[in-house]
Amino acid sequence: MARKKENLPSKTCSTCGRPFQWRKKWKRCWDDVRYCSEACRAGRDKRDAQKAQ
Repeated sequence: MARKKENLPSKTCSTCGRPFQWRKKWKRCWDDVRYCSEACRAGRDKRDAQKAQ
C-alpha cells in the first residue's frame, strides 16, 4: 500500500525541534523514533554532558 508524500505521519525531533516525516526504514519502529537524524541522536549525549557540568 503506497502512501502519498503529503499523507505521511510526522514528529518533532527531541534534540533540534525540527519536524521530520516517516521513512520506510522506520516502518517497524516508528513509535520509538525520537530523532530526525543520526547527528541529532549522537548530539544528545554531548548536550546532556554539558548540562550536567
